[in-house]
Amino acid sequence: MANEEDDPIIQEIDVFLARSLLEKLYLFQYPIRPASMTYDDVTHLSAKIKPKQQKVELEMAIDTLNPNYCRSKGEQIALNVDGTCTDETSTYSSKLMDKQTFCSSQAASNVSRYAAAVYKKGELHLTPLHGILQLRPSFTYLDKADAKHREREAANEGGDSSQDEAEDDVKQITVRFSRPETEQARQRRVQSYEFLQKRQAEEHWVHLHYYGLKDSRSEHERQYLFSQGHGLAENTELIKSPSEYLMMLMPPSVEEENDKPMAPSNVLSMAQLRTLPLADQIKILMKNVKVMPFANLMSLLGSGTDSTAVLRCIQQVAMLVQGNWVVKSDVLYPKDTSSPHSGVPAEVLCRGRDFVMWKFTQDRWVVRKEVATVTKLCPEDVKDFLEHMSVARINKGWEFMLPYDEDFVKKHPDIVQRQHMLWMGIQAKLEKVYNLLKEHLTPKKQEAQSAHPLLVSGEQRVNMAKAKVKQNYGQLEKEFQKQKAEMKSNDTSAKMDVSSIRIKEEPVSDEEPMDTSAYEGMNNGIVNGLHAEDDSTDSLNGHLPGGCIDRVAQELKAFVSSTFKKQFVLTLSELKRLFNLHLASLPPGHTLFSGISDKMLQDMVLDTGCKQILVPFPPQTAASPDELKVYALWEAGDTYDQHRQVLLEIFSKNYRVRRNVIQNQLSQECGEDLNKQEVDRVLKDCCVSYGGMWYLKGTVQS
Repeated sequence: MANEEDDPIIQEIDVFLARSLLEKLYLFQYPIRPASMTYDDVTHLSAKIKPKQQKVELEMAIDTLNPNYCRSKGEQIALNVDGTCTDETSTYSSKLMDKQTFCSSQAASNVSRYAAAVYKKGELHLTPLHGILQLRPSFTYLDKADAKHREREAANEGGDSSQDEAEDDVKQITVRFSRPETEQARQRRVQSYEFLQKRQAEEHWVHLHYYGLKDSRSEHERQYLFSQGHGLAENTELIKSPSEYLMMLMPPSVEEENDKPMAPSNVLSMAQLRTLPLADQIKILMKNVKVMPFANLMSLLGSGTDSTAVLRCIQQVAMLVQGNWVVKSDVLYPKDTSSPHSGVPAEVLCRGRDFVMWKFTQDRWVVRKEVATVTKLCPEDVKDFLEHMSVARINKGWEFMLPYDEDFVKKHPDIVQRQHMLWMGIQAKLEKVYNLLKEHLTPKKQEAQSAHPLLVSGEQRVNMAKAKVKQNYGQLEKEFQKQKAEMKSNDTSAKMDVSSIRIKEEPVSDEEPMDTSAYEGMNNGIVNGLHAEDDSTDSLNGHLPGGCIDRVAQELKAFVSSTFKKQFVLTLSELKRLFNLHLASLPPGHTLFSGISDKMLQDMVLDTGCKQILVPFPPQTAASPDELKVYALWEAGDTYDQHRQVLLEIFSKNYRVRRNVIQNQLSQECGEDLNKQEVDRVLKDCCVSYGGMWYLKGTVQS
């Protein structure tokens, strides 16, 4: 007691376990010299990895302007490695050793005891490490120099020898046939060092994209170091009852465990289930049932279970479809498994099943033939996907097996909105993987909420559409007349300058709202389980009530300005992705949720001083139309504006450029000799390096 009083507890810190980067987080250890240099000062030229071996190579720039750098030695090394002629295969294109390669090795075989920790606002978030790699300088360029030296010596010796000496005598050759290899000899050969080295050399390098410390993607990925949902969903391992904690300290003996009768693998005991942590209970239930309303899940978990904790746990293993929870694909098809029907790997199966789930968020009906055509999977796999969550109807297709859960949607709008944002991200991935056409993205128009679908003739549909257009037009006309009357009443002292008024009109049907709108995919009245009101479409396509237009424009302009001041160069696809992340961080009911179209976003980009760069992409490019639109901040108000403008002009004529070409062009246009740090600063603002070439941000086609 006396010792405890002398050493009081100053502060209690909550510890959370983050799982978002589980089996993905690596720690790199490598020297940075001089000691005063920080991580921001290091310029990574390229990076590549061999995934099976967990082997990484990083290529970093050397500061050739540092007073401690010996320029003559750098020139000599470049000459020994590349010779006098320089081409695309040269290691040092600048005829100077201006970069160094670091190769990795595993620092520890067992890294289960290590984790990365982030402390924020009185909370400590831990993420287990999957590997620790130590990077050391690689001297393969010396081997290349020795090889060239031997080639030159062999050439000199060959030139001095006479023609008579070159004609060797005829030699007898003995031909031997190898005996069949025994199993023991084969095992020894497979376990030999030479064979292992050959296998490692056969694995191809995978080039990586490097993102700096302040890049938006780095900032986005760092958020995964924090436990989502403040720990209750992902940190059940850290929340134990006294009996569970005692069981962990003193586990039952092996004899006691062997005495228990083994239950069949397909039988789930509710008594044993309730002894498990909450997250494991939910995962086992969802894996067996596959589709379940939230009310049924709560009844299975027993009385006294906290619904908030269940909501946080269910989002880790299931997705919301029409107000019901459907188990995630990666839970049913874990990594390194394959299809029992076709042998297709789990990754492909997960993509196909995600497509089926996404189709059910758009419509209550799915056609099996359409799924098979898009996913290119065998009929048995497609049938398994559909049987998980739907039932077959003769001459109609497959209908989602549960009715729309309107009670859950009304009680938990925040969960519905979060799930909607997740489905938008999944839709973007599916569009890129499957090259989805417009008919795949547009849901079929039918009454999704009625138990018995109504038959509507074509003439009735036309009349309904005309009535809807007249209703919307009448409302817009009333609002316009009201605004016009207010403007006339306010102008009593002087005439208003008509030229100062900009009225921006966009046709109602010329464009659809961008995918950041919360109302996308409303043809059947369902948005990932969210019912849309009949009059909610009046605010789409940029037509907002008069008082909201200015606020939306101000918010959108502030977002675009701040984003381009950080990034300088963005494709339309990347800008929309950042806008989606920005929307996800806003509170419900924010003005930006009223609907922002692609045209509104692009017009705002041009209004904030940005220009579109017409990059000449390769003819066979697989980029989407949004990835082909590149915008850049033309004037940032700093000393590098002219340099960036010259750089952007270069990329308006070339898809990819070498560094020496960029440096020469900058020196000619700016009329001064730029040092390496200045060129690096301009390249870091606008470009990325991949495979020894420089590209504008977002335009690399790997």
